[in-house]
Formats: sequence, C-alpha cells, structure tokens
Amino acid sequence: MKIAVIGAGAMGSIYGCHLSLNHDVYMVDTSPSVVEHINLEGIRLSENGEENVYLPKAALAPAELGSMDLILLFVKSLYSKTALTSNQGLIGPDTYVMTLQNGSGHEDILEEFVSRDHIIIGTTEDNGVVISTGCIRRGGAGNTNIGMLTEDKEAFLPRLKEAFESCGFLVRIHENIQQLIWDKLFTNVSLSAVTAILQVDMGYIAANEHAWKMTTSLIKEAAEVARGLGLMADETEIMDKVRKTSQMSPNGCTSIRSDLQNGRKTEVDNISGSVVRTAGKLGIPVPTHAFAVETIHAMEERSQA
Repeated sequence: MKIAVIGAGAMGSIYGCHLSLNHDVYMVDTSPSVVEHINLEGIRLSENGEENVYLPKAALAPAELGSMDLILLFVKSLYSKTALTSNQGLIGPDTYVMTLQNGSGHEDILEEFVSRDHIIIGTTEDNGVVISTGCIRRGGAGNTNIGMLTEDKEAFLPRLKEAFESCGFLVRIHENIQQLIWDKLFTNVSLSAVTAILQVDMGYIAANEHAWKMTTSLIKEAAEVARGLGLMADETEIMDKVRKTSQMSPNGCTSIRSDLQNGRKTEVDNISGSVVRTAGKLGIPVPTHAFAVETIHAMEERSQA
C-alpha cells in the first residue's frame, strides 16, 4: 500500500515507522530539518525497552509522488485544512483519507478534499512524545479504532486492517465509530476544558467543589447533544469516568492547558467547539460549552498579546 503520513510528530512517526516495514511510506512535514533528518538518518523509535531505526522516506513538497492509496492525517486539527490544501497532489480519485485526531467533526474538513465514502475516522490508544529531531519515544500501545461515515462498498477497511496488523498494530473496525469518538470526547470537553480555563492539574477537578460543578455542567450538555445524534450517553457513567480520570492522574496536564501555557493555539474548536457546532445543527442550547470555547480563545489571544 502506498501511504502518506502528513505530520512527522510523535504519533505520525510511530505509525509511519511501523507501516514502513511492509509498505511504501512517505513522511510529509513542513520542517526542512525534520525532512532532511529522516531522509539521512531515519527515525529512531524507542519502545518496549528497545530502540530501533526506521527508514521511511520524507518530503516537504510531495506533489511529484503522485496519488496515494491512503493518507494519514497527523497534524493538529486546526491545521488540517492547510495541510490537505498543501498536499492535494497526493489525493487521487481512489485515495482514502484517515484521521485519528482528537475531538470530532473532522469529516467536515475532509469532505472538502475527498468524497464522504473515502473518509476514515477513528481514535488511537497509542501515545508518544518527541525527544528530539527524528527521535521518538512510544509511551504505550493500544487499539487503533476505525470506521466510516458510509457503507464500505469497496471493502477498504478489511484491507487497511490487514495492512496495519502486518506491521504490529491492533485494528478494530467499528460500525458506529461516532459512538467511540464521543465516548472519548466527553472527557476532553469537560475535564480538559476546565483544567485549561483554571490552569490547574487534572486532580484539582475532582477535588474542588466548584471545579467539579463546572465539569458536570459541561458533561450534561454534551450528553444531551450526543443523545440528539442518536448515541448513547449515560451522564452518571460519564461523570464517574471523568472523576476517576481526574483522581488517577492528580498531576496530569491536558493538551489544551499545555498549549495555553506555552502560548500555542489549542484544538478547542474540534473539541468543545464540535459540541457547539453539533448542538447548533440540532437546536440544542449549550451555553456552558459556548462560554468555554470563547474563554479559551480569549486566553489564546491574551498569550499571543
């Protein structure tokens, strides 16, 4: 399979490295130094107590590579449209685009580039961190959960599963992938949003009465929107899961909070913002989520100022 991985960060590198064992893989990135390093020295991946060097190809402007069978999108969601626009030369009539990015609603952007029946969405239980240029540490491995928005008429998902599993991944195909995405989203739109706004560790949410009330308000609104989509959303179960997540990671720092601390733009539009957009389509009021999104954007601009 001919595969382009757009975004040579931690997750893109983990997938690109392993997939390069059996497939024709191209790492596409905007950093000249990263692309040069990969082409000269490969990617050094530390995992399971071992360190191995993988040799996928890398490119800055990959138009000459032609169309791909599969594009894996591993940039931050706020850069998805720019990344796909810059790499339209990789997209042919038979190309599938796959995202495992945080949040939901990514298909709205992907549909601008490929037809709905060529979009694959999902989640990954893998995690990793960039140690230095071309050096990645894989923190843990898990399922790659995938699904489609329409019927898989060309039976591409079984082929993808076989291709990935031949390289060491465990792939699960879900008929209702949106349920899984929203199950993960509930934690991000509540715990992550509140830790970002308060600039506190994850453990503070369950420990503080006021922080917890903010969190439960967000959970209730998100659950109502999910039910409006026909998904299952038990508020009691969600609250219990979020509380345990807070308690189990007392010193944890969410990605939105980390981005704000470091003066970066966050992915809030594809996390809390996705709840606001979906609620608008369904006619469901979500004032707490709307306030959270505007607050986080205001904090972003304060940092930039």
